[in-house]
Amino acid sequence: MIVAIVVFIVFVVHGNTAPQPLPWQQPRRVTDIMGKLAFPLHAELTGPDRVVLNILKKEYEIHQTTSADSTTDLAGDSDDSDLQDQEQQAIAYLKKLNDPQSDRFETTVFSSVDEPDIKNPFLRQWIIDPYIRWAQRVVRVETDVIMITHLLLYACTSIPSATYLYINFHWWHAVLHCVMQGYYMGAYTLLKHQHIHMRGVLNKKYDLIDRLFPYILDPMMGHTWNSYYYHHVKHHHVEGNGPNDLSSTIRYQRDSAWDFLQYVGRFYFLIWIDLPMYFLRTRKPNLALQAGTCELSNYLFLYVMYNYVNALATTFVFLIPLAFMRLALMTGNWGQHAFVDEVEPDSDFRSSITLIDVPSNRYCYNDGYHTSHHLNPLRHWREHPVAFLSQKKQYSDEHAIVFYNIDYFFLTINLLRKNYEHIAKCLVPMGDQMKLTLDEKVEMLKRKTRKFTEEEIAEKWGKQYAKLNLFIVTPNSIHLRSQLVDRTVFKCQAPDGIVNARTSKDKGGLFAVADAQIVILYDATHGKDREHRLKAGDV
Repeated sequence: MIVAIVVFIVFVVHGNTAPQPLPWQQPRRVTDIMGKLAFPLHAELTGPDRVVLNILKKEYEIHQTTSADSTTDLAGDSDDSDLQDQEQQAIAYLKKLNDPQSDRFETTVFSSVDEPDIKNPFLRQWIIDPYIRWAQRVVRVETDVIMITHLLLYACTSIPSATYLYINFHWWHAVLHCVMQGYYMGAYTLLKHQHIHMRGVLNKKYDLIDRLFPYILDPMMGHTWNSYYYHHVKHHHVEGNGPNDLSSTIRYQRDSAWDFLQYVGRFYFLIWIDLPMYFLRTRKPNLALQAGTCELSNYLFLYVMYNYVNALATTFVFLIPLAFMRLALMTGNWGQHAFVDEVEPDSDFRSSITLIDVPSNRYCYNDGYHTSHHLNPLRHWREHPVAFLSQKKQYSDEHAIVFYNIDYFFLTINLLRKNYEHIAKCLVPMGDQMKLTLDEKVEMLKRKTRKFTEEEIAEKWGKQYAKLNLFIVTPNSIHLRSQLVDRTVFKCQAPDGIVNARTSKDKGGLFAVADAQIVILYDATHGKDREHRLKAGDV
């Protein structure tokens, strides 16, 4: 009965909507061409995305006009002034959309349609408006009614469907269940993304529900218990796609299918041990214990459900979603961090990208604003468009990359196909990028997908991050490479005794040993010995 009501509401909402024009734009549902850019705007872009793109479009048009005609300097100055006024109006407008005290405030109720576009009077009076008033008391932030909508949808469909598969398994039902879950996974993952950064999405009065629902829904959506939190919040945002990030892309050629398979394969099969080991290396034993316990507990749960409850149901309810989600997570992260600047790769502006597209932003809580998220991981998802527009000059000055009309998955697919021309056409040029031809854009993008060597990593991030050999062995000596050694003690065990040497940041060491068999490196940073068995000629 509840499912029927939900389906009815969605059907009526889709059948009774009308466009709401923004103050200075064409109606949102009209597809307009982006000036000098290659593709039309998608008709289903969110209102804030359309605001942002129209500002970028106008800026690009002004640049193209003034570049083509040197006699239009005065007109160009006037256009720049008009554009700045429009930017300020747009920023003020977007802020009002997020301000519950403003008469322009809009909550988000459904992903497929904006709340003001629901025009049916009966639906508004008796269903939508009462539902919004109730849901806003349940969620933590008044804009987030959509999270209640989605949680109710999962409770009314995913949980009953999974339960019935265990009671009475049918192949057709199992396949349809997987299709349904596959459709839900993206939105749920980004709801969970907001949940782990905000420490919940519901009002504090419902703290128990807020804490418990992930333990029920996570395994059904392909996540293991708490692993997303430990990996994403406690690890990825700490390392920021740097050399120590387990999901870092910098050691891979990002347009190589073979490198992509290695990247996904490592996460698939080793993340259960890699993440706890990372926390141990960084002297966070409690996090190592928590992350390892949660991951292994989930595997134990799956083992019990498969072997002692219902193997077929477990395969379709838990195992297939897990396999699919792990692939999706790494495919998405590959796209998010595929373009890393060769000059300043540790800059958040230059190591991540911004996508202004429908799948990422309408259906997945503005996930396309990945640079904005890295700049401030605690920023609420509704704040990303206005934050981007407010920092537009800095994005431009920092050579940040912005795309439209493409999502992370198709970005990854096009990269692996080396279809740089299509990706370049999706670029929204900012700053100096506006001067580039299509071929020059392609070359720029290719430079930013190149694999970093260990020497480059040592130069850009620091020697302590590079996986470089610290010594060269010859028959009678060991040469400590000064550029790779940072205040570390070395003990060389040889038949005639132990020789000690201390290196400094600026000076290497060269000392004689007779038939060295073992070199013990004392890592002063981490307080532990690392033993290496050597023979002459080893590097």
